[in-house]
Order: sequence, then C-alpha cells, then structure tokens
Amino acid sequence: MSQSERNHENPMGTKPIMPLLMSMSVPAMVSMLIQSLYNIVDSLFVGRLSQEALTAVSLVFPLQNLVLAVAVGTGVGVNASIARSMGEKNQREVDEAASHGLVLTFFHILFFVLLGLFGSRWFVGLFTDSADILEMGCDYSYIVICLSGASLVHILIEKIFQATGRMLMPMIMQIVGAVVNIILDPILIFGLLGAPALGVKGAAIATVIGQCCACSLAIILYVKRDCGVHIRLKGFRWNGSMVKRLYGVAIPSGMIMSMPSILVGLLNGILAGLSQLAVAVFGIYFKLQTFVYMPSNGLIQGMRPIISYNYGARNYKRMQRTLHCSIAVTAAIMAVGTILFLAGGKWILLMFGGTEEMLDMGVQAFRIICVGFIFSALGVIIAGAFEALGMGGHSLIISLLRQMMIIPPLAFLLVRAGLGLTGVWITFPIAEVTASIAAVILYQTVWKRLKKQMECDRIE
Repeated sequence: MSQSERNHENPMGTKPIMPLLMSMSVPAMVSMLIQSLYNIVDSLFVGRLSQEALTAVSLVFPLQNLVLAVAVGTGVGVNASIARSMGEKNQREVDEAASHGLVLTFFHILFFVLLGLFGSRWFVGLFTDSADILEMGCDYSYIVICLSGASLVHILIEKIFQATGRMLMPMIMQIVGAVVNIILDPILIFGLLGAPALGVKGAAIATVIGQCCACSLAIILYVKRDCGVHIRLKGFRWNGSMVKRLYGVAIPSGMIMSMPSILVGLLNGILAGLSQLAVAVFGIYFKLQTFVYMPSNGLIQGMRPIISYNYGARNYKRMQRTLHCSIAVTAAIMAVGTILFLAGGKWILLMFGGTEEMLDMGVQAFRIICVGFIFSALGVIIAGAFEALGMGGHSLIISLLRQMMIIPPLAFLLVRAGLGLTGVWITFPIAEVTASIAAVILYQTVWKRLKKQMECDRIE
C-alpha cells in the first residue's frame, strides 16, 4: 500500500500542515488559557483575604501541580500510543491503550487520596513557621488533593479525544469546569448569596466542583460521541508490553510535569530564608507564567498527535514540517509574553493586592525571568516532539535542564555569593538558553537516524 493510500482516511496524514496544526491547536490553546485562568482565580480572590492566605495557597501549588503531572503524564502516554496505533491501522492496540489508561488512573486516584490525607501537613509545614499559614494551607490541600480524582479522569478522556484529532470537545470540558469554578469562588470564599464564608476552604471546594463538572461532561461526551476509541473493562487483562509502552512516555512526561512542583518547593525553601514576601511573589509569577506557557502546551497538544500519526505512517518529512511550524508559532507566543511581563508587571501585581514592597520585588523578578521566554520555544516544542515519538527519555533530559539541573543549585550558589533575590531570578533565562541548545543537538541526532530510515523505506 502506498503512503498516500495509507493516509487518505485521516487528515493528519493529508491536510496542509499549518491549517491542520492550527485547527487542532487553537481549541487546545483556548483550553489551556482557560485552565490558566482558573488556576489564577483562586489566588486573585484569596489574595483579597490576606497575604497569609495567598502564601498558604501558593505553598500548596506544588501538590496541585503533582496531580496535574500524573494526570497529564498518563494522558500523554495514552494519547501518543493511540495516535501512533491509528497511523499503523491497529485498532486493537488503540482500544487496549485507552483501557489500560483508565485502569491505571484508578490506582493514581487512590494514591492522591492517601497523599492528601497523610502528606499535606508535613509538606506545608516544610515551608512556614506560621500556625495560621499552616492551617490554611492544610485546609486547602486536604480538599483539592484528596478529591482530585475527577480531574484525573477528565484529563484522560480529554487526551483520548485529542489523539483522534477531536480538539473542540476537550475545550468545551475545560470551559465548563473553569466557568463553574470562577462563579463559585467569590460565593464560597466571601459568603455571597447566602452561602457561608469559607475562606480558603471555599476556594478549594469551588475548584473541586468545577473539576467534577468537567469530568461529568467528559464522560457524557465520550459515551454519546463515538470517537473511534473503545474502553473495554469487561474481561480486562493486563498487557505488560502495553503498560511498559504507556509508562515509557507517561513516566518521563509526568516527571516533566511534576518538575514545577519540585522546583517551586526547592525555590520556596531558598526564598523563605530571604523573605516570606518573596514566596508570595514567586507563587504569583509561577501562576501567571502559565498564561505564556499554557498556550504553548496547547500547541503541543495539537502537534503531538500529528507527529505521532505521521511517525507511525513513516511520513518523516511531514513530521519535520510540523515541528518547524510549531516552533515558529510558539516563538511568537513567547514574544508576546515577554512584552506583557516587561510592560505590565506592576499592573498585574496590583490585581493581587500588591503592596509597595511587593511591587518593587515583583516587577524586578518579572523583568529578569521573562528574558528567557523566547529561548524556551525550542526546548518546549522539541521536548513535546520527543514525547510524540515515544522518546520520553530525550524529553526528560531537556526538561531536567530547563527546571532542575540548573535553576535550584545555581540559585543556591548565587544567593550564597551575595546576589540575593536577583541571583534566584537570573537562573531562569540561563536555564532556558542551555536547555534549548541541548534540545537542538538531541533532535539533530534523532533526525539523522530518521533520514536513514527514509532511505531504507525508499529502497524497499
């Protein structure tokens, strides 16, 4: 069968790259922007309670991000396996990947119930001596971590839809969850419309209710709309090779997603020794930067199944063109983000009730860190491409350089050298430049191997 005959049934193998990429990415970008919005909403409203409340929520963010890391990591593993199997025309493996993904998700839900119950107080207590901050942080964490199961199931179903090229329904799920959360936040935090004023507990409850609504809609859409992927739990049997294939992408991807949690935890430890206010400023920055990186992650979600499909179909040149288009679009997004952080830092911090001291500290931090945004386009997109190819280890190397191998140790050394907070902030652009250089080198090595495979295909 010729390549054109193999691809004619699926637009991922035939449609012009840029229109295809944007048609698949724009809904995911909107979804990610909405996700960013509802990550920010808690902090916006909680910041109106007190600076201590804002600090407490910021300290729990690494645990929330860990939930997201496991959910997305599992989803990416399922997504890549489904798209690749579709390119290979192997329906059995398509269904098997989805079924194993759901069973694994049930085990992950149990893990987070236990983590929330027994790990919340220990974790929050690592970063504060304030009894008020500790109690508010635990109140928030018990709810959002123990009851995170709806989020894990919703994200898995979202990735299944995305693997088949159906990007609109995941966007609708995100919108529903975000709108519910945004509406309920002020009502439950401040006690509006006759509801009790629950403070940070209200913010956590609003988040969980939003996630449950998104999950319910995801299940309804999956049952009602035939996406060509069938989860079969009746007579389910473990397939070791499938689990290995899923976790071969899911574990590196999950580790990549969890790195912000570890990074925030480590930097909070460094920053807390300098200033509790610095912890709050960094917490605000880390949530705000999602408005820059989440659209890029949305683009990756659109890019990933295209690359996986064409990799399975051995259309390597089309895969390469997809990568180039993705880098160009992401660089444009990062340029806009740089301008916003340079020009609007003071206005943004005022939205969080920033004091004069917070404004001085935060504006300087934003201006230094955003220098690395544009450089990060290469590292972020190439890491996503490696996930699509099933090369999770390569993606992990890039992300380790971006977030773990340079920033924490260098920040520690620069603080000890007397550079203070400036020493922490400048590590971010240094890490982005280094990771992007490494990403290009790694991809060139892989591309040479794929070119040899193309030559062998032509000979056959």
